[in-house]
Amino acid sequence: MKRITPWHITVLALATTLAVSACGGKDAAQQQTSPQAQHAPTVHVVTVHTQDVLLEMDLPGRLEAVRSAVIVPQVTGIVKHRLFQEGAFVRAGQPLYQLDDASYMANLESARASLLSAQATLAKADADVARYRPLVQADAISQQDWDAAVQAKRAAEAAVKSAQAAIKSAQVNVQHARIVAPISGVIGQSSVTEGALVAANTTQMATIRQNDPLYVNIKQSASELLKLRQQLVSGERVLNDGVEVSVELEDGTAYPYKGRLMFTDATVDEKTGQVNLRAAVPNPNGALMNGLYVRVKLPLAGVLNAFVVPQQAVTRGKQDMLMIVNEKGAMEPRVVKITGQKGNNWVISEGLKNGDKVIVDGTMVAGMTGAKTVQPKEWQPEKSDSASAPNIQAASPVASAAAH
Repeated sequence: MKRITPWHITVLALATTLAVSACGGKDAAQQQTSPQAQHAPTVHVVTVHTQDVLLEMDLPGRLEAVRSAVIVPQVTGIVKHRLFQEGAFVRAGQPLYQLDDASYMANLESARASLLSAQATLAKADADVARYRPLVQADAISQQDWDAAVQAKRAAEAAVKSAQAAIKSAQVNVQHARIVAPISGVIGQSSVTEGALVAANTTQMATIRQNDPLYVNIKQSASELLKLRQQLVSGERVLNDGVEVSVELEDGTAYPYKGRLMFTDATVDEKTGQVNLRAAVPNPNGALMNGLYVRVKLPLAGVLNAFVVPQQAVTRGKQDMLMIVNEKGAMEPRVVKITGQKGNNWVISEGLKNGDKVIVDGTMVAGMTGAKTVQPKEWQPEKSDSASAPNIQAASPVASAAAH
């Protein structure tokens, strides 16, 4: 075993002291060289890039059936049978009611008998004309008798045609006694029961509504619509080439099927100052009902090469302001121009450039610390509300506005 001398102990102690001093000096140097890096506050930012943004108008709407037919009898009679289930889907031509047709069947038989009588009269008149023709040529009968025979034949022919028309009329009444569905759709409650007397062209018996698709009748402020058209003319916005309508139910639920805008009325309601718009929404599962109130998101126009920024990042006032983290890591104010709203975001057309880091929160803490630099961290929203690229036409917005 090697013997440890006092000289060895002295050398070991000196080496330990030097090592500790070296480590302490390195830590002190790190603290002196980067104190700002250790104390720079964190701010949450979004890195923005230009995109084409659809701007949606949130408007009230009321659903209406595409087709609606009120069942009214074309003949008077007593209801014998109801042939449908209330609330069921019926097809065009399906029988709905059967009226008592006894009197109409009697009229039909009477018309048929009248036709037989007219045909017999016509047969006798034909025979008289055939018999008188050689006689009048031989001057065996007078011209007056011949004219009477010809006139009788023509009268008999007219009587036959009149009887035939009476038969058709009686047949129509018999057919109308059996009331059928004029269109396909859902039939509502029957307002008459068996035994009730219904009057021709008067009594409303039931209503059929075709609910797939459904119309959405929308009210739009005329001033807002005029402002939009001015923006289209100036080029501030561009017309959406394919308008897809989104529907939201009263409880806030988003309807899964998209609709399409059909037309915008060119007349302003004098009482309300609003313009009527109409869209069509598919209803394959029958989830929507006629008369239901809904909210409609209508993307009539969009903005090209814009920035989408969360609303809490912008301070509104005479000049709209926000803060960014510049290349030096410091906070820098920017004046921006807001041109629209997209969900919980502002759509900004001026004041930003690609790659800017817009501060969403943390500016207050950073300001209180008086730090000259900050540490940016990407902001993660609870629910993404990103703007999708629209199918909009960038060329000739003036022509697009004029078309509408």
